[in-house]
Amino acid sequence: MSTLETTVEELKSLPPAKLAEAAGYIHKLKMASNSESRRALERAFGCLTPSEAEEMERAIASTCERIDASQW
Repeated sequence: MSTLETTVEELKSLPPAKLAEAAGYIHKLKMASNSESRRALERAFGCLTPSEAEEMERAIASTCERIDASQW
């Protein structure tokens, strides 16, 4: 059984009050993860000079793979 399946089975056995408590905790974990991602992006935003950003764009354009959606 996967972690998700095991967790769902355990949640099914909880009384309603504890299930609500678990749901609240899961929601807090999700929101914390979203918030952490947003803060990381905000810290990184604007950290490159315009010339550094242009250099990065050139490197990405010249060395990164292109994805052809029709090949999926």
